[in-house]
Parts: sequence; C-alpha cells; structure tokens
Amino acid sequence: MTEDPQPYIVATDGACKGNPGPTGWAWVGEDGHWAAGALPQGTNNVGELLGLLRAIEDHADVPHLVVQADSKYAIDTYEKWMDGHRRRGWKTSTGAPTKNRDLLEQLIVARDARRAAGLPDVVLEHVRGHRGHVLNEWADERAVRGAEHGAQGKTSAWSSLGGLHEKLDVSAAPAKKR
Repeated sequence: MTEDPQPYIVATDGACKGNPGPTGWAWVGEDGHWAAGALPQGTNNVGELLGLLRAIEDHADVPHLVVQADSKYAIDTYEKWMDGHRRRGWKTSTGAPTKNRDLLEQLIVARDARRAAGLPDVVLEHVRGHRGHVLNEWADERAVRGAEHGAQGKTSAWSSLGGLHEKLDVSAAPAKKR
C-alpha cells in the first residue's frame, strides 16, 4: 500500500482599486513561492479569477494541488458555473452574456490539461479573508501591490519561481504597512 503524496497548498487573492479599476492578482504557496500581477483596468472578480488561473497554471505538474481562496465567486465559477456557461453558449442561466468568458475558457483549458495528464482535479477550499489566515494575508498583500502597480497604467507580472524574486517567509503574516 502506498501513501498519497501530501497536498501542496496555495492561497489566491485578487484586489481592485475601485471596482472597476486597477486590478491585482496573486497566489502564495505554503513554501513561500509566489506570483502576482497587475492590470490597469479590471474588477475584483477578474483579480480573483486570475489568481486562481495562475496558481493552477504555475503548478500544472503538482499532483495534489489545494487552492485556498476567500472568493466564493472564484470557487463557484470553477466548480459549478464555467462548464454550464460553455454548454449554454457562454450565456448565464438568465440568458445574459457570461462575464469574464476569456478567463473561464482559460480555466477550463488548465483544468482539462491536468485531467489529460492523469492528475486529480484541483481541490478548492474557501477561507475567510482578512481573518488571520497567513497564506491568504500574503496573497492579499501581493494582490494589493499588484493593483497599485496597475494604477500606474502597467500590465505586469512577477514570480519567485524563476529565481528573480525571493521566496516569502510565510511562517507569519506580512507586517501591516498600509
């Protein structure tokens, strides 16, 4: 009998200065690796979906990926809604055009790529934001920084995975500087 490998836990978050407005997204892993990005214009939901998407894409070869998010919208979109929107021709249950279709299509591709590789589906867990959950606090800190960069009119992305940026010390929540 073999043991299941331990899950790898990643927290995601999105941020928006105004809604819509400059937008940031982020994921932070339990080992301190992270990625974040900025858009000059978006919504909080776009930030939340981008954090989820990038976490899945950046961990495409992780067998047991657990993504913790404070966004029920992102979780429900991934687990319940995106396939239904696609089946209905990218319409909601009321017939309205599906918002963020481009991101939903990318999430479906990322999910289906894991399945094609024989990997289990990503497990999504809801965590309460701004309640002392250390990884969520770090993801929020990174996403807010992303939104601040977006306010400068720049689309950008950063990551510790390539070695250009240091890993975070996730043994404690970030210092509150804002």
